[in-house]
Amino acid sequence: MRIIGYVRTDFPSKFGIPRQSGLVEAIKGKVVFEPEFHNPEAFRGLDGFSHIWILWKFSESHKKNWSATVKPPRLGGKKRMGVFATRSPFRPNDIGLSCVRLEHIEFDEREGPVLWVAGVDLLDKTPVYDIKPYVPLTDCRPEASEGYTKETKLHELQVVFPWKLLEIYPIDKREAVLGMLAQDPRPTYFQDPKRIYGVSYAGYDIKFQVKGNTLTVHDVVKL
Repeated sequence: MRIIGYVRTDFPSKFGIPRQSGLVEAIKGKVVFEPEFHNPEAFRGLDGFSHIWILWKFSESHKKNWSATVKPPRLGGKKRMGVFATRSPFRPNDIGLSCVRLEHIEFDEREGPVLWVAGVDLLDKTPVYDIKPYVPLTDCRPEASEGYTKETKLHELQVVFPWKLLEIYPIDKREAVLGMLAQDPRPTYFQDPKRIYGVSYAGYDIKFQVKGNTLTVHDVVKL
Protein backbone atom coordinates (compact mmCIF):
# COMPACT_ATOMS: atom_id res chain seq x y z
CA MET A 1 0.00 0.00 0.00
CA ARG A 2 1.11 3.56 -0.65
CA ILE A 3 1.54 6.24 1.98
CA ILE A 4 -0.72 9.15 0.99
CA GLY A 5 0.26 11.59 3.74
CA TYR A 6 1.22 12.17 7.35
CA VAL A 7 -0.42 13.23 10.61
CA ARG A 8 1.18 16.15 12.41
CA THR A 9 0.61 16.31 16.18
CA ASP A 10 2.24 17.65 19.36
CA PHE A 11 3.49 14.20 20.40
CA PRO A 12 7.21 13.71 19.55
CA SER A 13 7.20 10.25 21.18
CA LYS A 14 4.67 7.49 21.92
CA PHE A 15 4.70 8.08 25.67
CA GLY A 16 1.62 10.03 26.73
CA ILE A 17 -0.53 9.47 23.65
CA PRO A 18 -4.15 8.59 24.63
CA ARG A 19 -4.84 4.89 24.25
CA GLN A 20 -7.69 5.51 21.78
CA SER A 21 -8.89 8.28 19.53
CA GLY A 22 -11.64 10.55 20.81
CA LEU A 23 -10.76 10.19 24.49
CA VAL A 24 -9.35 13.71 24.64
CA GLU A 25 -11.19 15.88 22.11
CA ALA A 26 -8.95 18.86 22.91
CA ILE A 27 -5.88 17.15 21.43
CA LYS A 28 -5.68 18.37 17.86
CA GLY A 29 -3.59 17.75 14.79
CA LYS A 30 -3.64 17.92 11.03
CA VAL A 31 -3.32 15.55 8.11
CA VAL A 32 -1.12 16.69 5.22
CA PHE A 33 -0.80 14.84 1.94
CA GLU A 34 1.89 13.89 -0.52
CA PRO A 35 2.00 16.12 -3.65
CA GLU A 36 0.32 13.41 -5.72
CA PHE A 37 -2.83 13.85 -3.63
CA HIS A 38 -3.02 17.65 -3.57
CA ASN A 39 -5.88 17.73 -6.06
CA PRO A 40 -8.83 19.38 -4.23
CA GLU A 41 -11.22 17.22 -6.24
CA ALA A 42 -10.13 14.21 -4.19
CA PHE A 43 -11.69 15.87 -1.13
CA ARG A 44 -14.94 17.05 -2.70
CA GLY A 45 -17.81 16.40 -0.27
CA LEU A 46 -15.61 15.49 2.70
CA ASP A 47 -16.38 18.76 4.47
CA GLY A 48 -19.96 17.59 4.89
CA PHE A 49 -18.87 14.97 7.42
CA SER A 50 -18.18 15.75 11.09
CA HIS A 51 -15.87 12.77 11.63
CA ILE A 52 -13.46 10.70 9.57
CA TRP A 53 -11.58 7.43 9.82
CA ILE A 54 -7.80 7.55 9.48
CA LEU A 55 -6.07 4.34 8.45
CA TRP A 56 -2.43 4.65 9.37
CA LYS A 57 0.88 2.84 9.78
CA PHE A 58 2.34 1.80 13.15
CA SER A 59 5.66 3.32 12.07
CA GLU A 60 7.34 2.91 15.47
CA SER A 61 6.31 -0.72 15.94
CA HIS A 62 9.49 -2.61 15.12
CA LYS A 63 9.04 -6.37 15.07
CA LYS A 64 10.38 -9.39 13.23
CA ASN A 65 7.55 -11.75 14.10
CA TRP A 66 4.01 -11.47 15.37
CA SER A 67 2.55 -13.17 18.44
CA ALA A 68 -0.88 -14.81 18.76
CA THR A 69 -1.38 -13.11 22.14
CA VAL A 70 -0.42 -9.71 23.54
CA LYS A 71 -0.68 -7.98 26.91
CA PRO A 72 -3.06 -4.98 26.74
CA PRO A 73 -1.55 -2.17 28.88
CA ARG A 74 -4.86 -1.29 30.53
CA LEU A 75 -5.10 -4.83 31.90
CA GLY A 76 -1.91 -4.24 33.84
CA GLY A 77 0.43 -5.62 31.21
CA LYS A 78 0.16 -9.12 32.69
CA LYS A 79 -3.04 -10.59 31.28
CA ARG A 80 -2.87 -11.94 27.74
CA MET A 81 -5.51 -11.56 25.04
CA GLY A 82 -5.59 -12.71 21.44
CA VAL A 83 -3.95 -10.16 19.13
CA PHE A 84 -7.15 -9.89 17.08
CA ALA A 85 -9.09 -9.03 20.26
CA THR A 86 -6.86 -5.98 20.87
CA ARG A 87 -5.67 -2.83 19.19
CA SER A 88 -2.05 -3.54 19.99
CA PRO A 89 0.56 -2.20 17.53
CA PHE A 90 2.26 -5.60 17.47
CA ARG A 91 0.17 -7.18 14.71
CA PRO A 92 0.71 -9.25 11.57
CA ASN A 93 0.17 -6.03 9.57
CA ASP A 94 1.11 -2.62 10.98
CA ILE A 95 -2.27 -0.96 10.34
CA GLY A 96 -3.92 1.38 12.83
CA LEU A 97 -7.42 2.87 12.80
CA SER A 98 -8.57 6.14 14.40
CA CYS A 99 -11.89 7.96 14.35
CA VAL A 100 -11.37 11.72 14.73
CA ARG A 101 -13.48 14.85 14.43
CA LEU A 102 -12.94 16.81 11.23
CA GLU A 103 -12.87 20.47 12.23
CA HIS A 104 -12.26 21.95 8.80
CA ILE A 105 -10.37 21.55 5.54
CA GLU A 106 -7.81 24.17 4.56
CA PHE A 107 -6.39 24.47 1.06
CA ASP A 108 -2.81 25.62 1.53
CA GLU A 109 -0.72 26.77 -1.43
CA ARG A 110 2.34 24.81 -0.27
CA GLU A 111 0.89 21.87 1.66
CA GLY A 112 -2.20 21.33 -0.48
CA PRO A 113 -5.41 20.17 1.24
CA VAL A 114 -4.94 20.04 5.02
CA LEU A 115 -7.42 18.23 7.28
CA TRP A 116 -7.60 19.79 10.75
CA VAL A 117 -8.76 17.14 13.22
CA ALA A 118 -9.48 16.75 16.94
CA GLY A 119 -9.40 13.81 19.33
CA VAL A 120 -6.21 12.41 17.82
CA ASP A 121 -4.20 9.56 19.33
CA LEU A 122 -1.26 9.64 16.96
CA LEU A 123 2.47 10.25 17.02
CA ASP A 124 3.81 13.20 15.05
CA LYS A 125 4.66 12.25 11.44
CA THR A 126 2.54 9.07 11.53
CA PRO A 127 2.18 7.80 7.93
CA VAL A 128 -1.38 7.65 6.58
CA TYR A 129 -2.70 4.95 4.26
CA ASP A 130 -6.23 6.26 3.71
CA ILE A 131 -9.00 8.61 4.79
CA LYS A 132 -12.66 7.57 4.89
CA PRO A 133 -15.78 9.40 6.09
CA TYR A 134 -17.47 8.26 9.28
CA VAL A 135 -21.04 7.26 8.40
CA PRO A 136 -23.32 7.13 11.50
CA LEU A 137 -25.89 4.89 9.81
CA THR A 138 -23.45 2.01 9.48
CA ASP A 139 -20.49 2.90 11.71
CA CYS A 140 -22.42 3.52 14.93
CA ARG A 141 -23.66 0.43 16.80
CA PRO A 142 -25.14 1.47 20.17
CA GLU A 143 -26.07 -2.13 20.98
CA ALA A 144 -22.52 -3.42 20.56
CA SER A 145 -20.87 -5.28 23.47
CA GLU A 146 -17.39 -4.17 24.49
CA GLY A 147 -15.72 -7.26 25.89
CA TYR A 148 -12.93 -6.82 28.42
CA THR A 149 -12.50 -3.11 27.63
CA LYS A 150 -15.41 -2.25 29.92
CA GLU A 151 -13.06 -3.02 32.83
CA THR A 152 -10.80 -0.07 32.03
CA LYS A 153 -12.82 2.57 30.20
CA LEU A 154 -13.41 4.79 33.26
CA HIS A 155 -9.76 4.98 34.37
CA GLU A 156 -8.83 8.65 34.83
CA LEU A 157 -6.61 10.55 37.23
CA GLN A 158 -7.21 13.79 39.09
CA VAL A 159 -4.63 16.27 37.80
CA VAL A 160 -2.96 18.89 39.98
CA PHE A 161 -1.19 21.31 37.64
CA PRO A 162 0.09 24.49 39.40
CA TRP A 163 -1.05 27.57 37.51
CA LYS A 164 2.48 29.03 37.25
CA LEU A 165 3.46 25.91 35.30
CA LEU A 166 0.28 25.47 33.28
CA GLU A 167 0.42 29.04 31.98
CA ILE A 168 3.71 28.19 30.28
CA TYR A 169 1.55 26.51 27.65
CA PRO A 170 -0.44 28.64 25.18
CA ILE A 171 -4.12 28.93 26.06
CA ASP A 172 -5.18 26.71 23.17
CA LYS A 173 -2.99 23.84 24.44
CA ARG A 174 -3.95 23.77 28.12
CA GLU A 175 -7.14 21.72 27.90
CA ALA A 176 -5.32 19.15 25.79
CA VAL A 177 -2.45 18.93 28.30
CA LEU A 178 -4.83 18.37 31.22
CA GLY A 179 -6.84 15.79 29.30
CA MET A 180 -3.74 13.89 28.24
CA LEU A 181 -2.43 13.70 31.80
CA ALA A 182 -5.81 12.60 33.18
CA GLN A 183 -5.59 9.53 30.94
CA ASP A 184 -2.53 8.41 32.97
CA PRO A 185 0.45 8.25 30.59
CA ARG A 186 2.46 5.91 32.83
CA PRO A 187 3.18 2.36 31.65
CA THR A 188 0.70 0.18 33.54
CA TYR A 189 3.25 -2.56 34.12
CA PHE A 190 5.58 -0.22 36.05
CA GLN A 191 3.98 2.33 38.36
CA ASP A 192 6.17 3.68 41.13
CA PRO A 193 4.60 6.36 43.40
CA LYS A 194 8.08 7.70 44.21
CA ARG A 195 9.17 8.09 40.60
CA ILE A 196 9.14 11.40 38.72
CA TYR A 197 7.93 10.67 35.19
CA GLY A 198 8.36 12.85 32.14
CA VAL A 199 6.08 13.19 29.13
CA SER A 200 6.75 15.39 26.10
CA TYR A 201 3.96 17.44 24.59
CA ALA A 202 3.88 20.54 22.37
CA GLY A 203 7.52 21.48 22.86
CA TYR A 204 7.79 20.89 26.61
CA ASP A 205 8.68 18.02 28.94
CA ILE A 206 6.19 17.70 31.80
CA LYS A 207 7.59 16.22 35.01
CA PHE A 208 4.95 14.57 37.17
CA GLN A 209 4.35 12.11 39.98
CA VAL A 210 1.33 9.91 40.68
CA LYS A 211 0.16 8.90 44.13
CA GLY A 212 -3.06 6.96 44.32
CA ASN A 213 -5.47 8.53 41.88
CA THR A 214 -3.80 11.96 41.84
CA LEU A 215 -1.23 13.15 39.32
CA THR A 216 0.81 16.16 40.40
CA VAL A 217 2.94 18.19 37.99
CA HIS A 218 6.27 19.30 39.46
CA ASP A 219 7.93 21.06 36.53
CA VAL A 220 7.59 21.95 32.86
CA VAL A 221 10.85 22.13 30.89
CA LYS A 222 11.24 23.41 27.35
CA LEU A 223 12.59 20.77 24.98
